[in-house]
Amino acid sequence: MTPAPIRVLLVDDHPVVRRGIRAWLQRNPSIEVVGEAADGIEALDLCRTLHPDVVLTDLDMPRMDGLALTEAIRRELPDVKVLILSMHANTDYILRILQAGAQGYVSKEADPGMLVQAVEAVSRGESFFSADVARVVLNQLVLAEQAPSPQTPELTPRERQVLIGIAEGLTNKEIADRLGVSIRTVETHREHLMQKLGIHTVAGLTRYAVARGLVSPDRPPGQQP
Repeated sequence: MTPAPIRVLLVDDHPVVRRGIRAWLQRNPSIEVVGEAADGIEALDLCRTLHPDVVLTDLDMPRMDGLALTEAIRRELPDVKVLILSMHANTDYILRILQAGAQGYVSKEADPGMLVQAVEAVSRGESFFSADVARVVLNQLVLAEQAPSPQTPELTPRERQVLIGIAEGLTNKEIADRLGVSIRTVETHREHLMQKLGIHTVAGLTRYAVARGLVSPDRPPGQQP
């Protein structure tokens, strides 16, 4: 039994580019181009109605670019795979697109035959990168492994107590009363906390305390740990 063709939606703001890609892809019987869009907004609307298997999209487009489109598809239509086809092959672009949820990234300078391989791979749930893009990603991963991992600042027991009080919404006076110290002492610990953690807002300190499990996100203000 012949498998159903892979349904592809093309997204690029240049009609000539879309026609060329469509002509190339449809030479392969395993692929069917079910629609075309000139920007991310139009593409998202078509995704909702056509339910393609793969969205092949450029990055630079008016109204909604490829990055925003990828993020929107991941939120609304997680079964739809996104394959990026772009001139950009620098680390920032590639990592941002991967973080947005794209399954593959092919440079427009790659061999056209690679497009078919890429579409087939991502439709199977695999990742696919053209050679030049893969080198950029690999180099970035190597650099990340070689870089020293940032150490979590070590807080003193008193700094932890002050941090917990801040995260619970207590004032400096309330924290001082709880700990049996002066307000000035609490202020000093607060300043040290901000300098150590590089966090200079109450909201930021609260998020840090919650992330480290020092307080529960739903703890009533002022409740003792």
